Amino acid sequence: MYKEIATNRGGVEMSGDGVRVARPLFPMEGDGSNPSSPLQLWISEISLKKAKELNRLWHSRLPRYESGFCEKAKICFGAEYGGIYYAVAIWDNPTARMLPQYTWLELKRLAVAPDAPKNTCSRMIRIMTLIIKKKMPKITTLISYQDTEIHNGIIYRASGWIATAYRTVGEWNCKRRYRPPAQSYASKIRWQKEIRQPIASLLGKEE
Repeated sequence: MYKEIATNRGGVEMSGDGVRVARPLFPMEGDGSNPSSPLQLWISEISLKKAKELNRLWHSRLPRYESGFCEKAKICFGAEYGGIYYAVAIWDNPTARMLPQYTWLELKRLAVAPDAPKNTCSRMIRIMTLIIKKKMPKITTLISYQDTEIHNGIIYRASGWIATAYRTVGEWNCKRRYRPPAQSYASKIRWQKEIRQPIASLLGKEE
């Protein structure tokens, strides 16, 4: 029953053998139509297993999240409507080891279904930021890397993020650490969002 609903909802083919179904053991809500606004999406935490499955369905450049630095996650989110997922995000410590590992959090993946409403990414980023700020009090800074070949960074700019670094990307391999072949060789822009001041900064101001 649920597989059939998941593959025919709104007239859009949904591959993945029911991966998009959020609650397979419970009846679906709504009238079977797709959401017309991102405000209709319910954004909440999901498991890394589910997040990897959804990312594999939708991410055009980085479908793989199971090797190298991408083996775990601090927190994952899914956006659903009527029991069907429309977007997914995976967050973890920064990939770059020289960046703060305990107070910074990197958006490793953000993928949206083709039938998701316009501005779903912006809605996801806003709600995820609020949840992370509330649930993870040690996190001061959020970062994400923009693939310059296919994105222009507008979703970060519209969400109040700031471009702080630019780099060309090659292989991550070194003599002591093998990494699987890169999924994208495009240059990257690092976007950054401060969600609270570091404790050291606050102490400095008090002095």
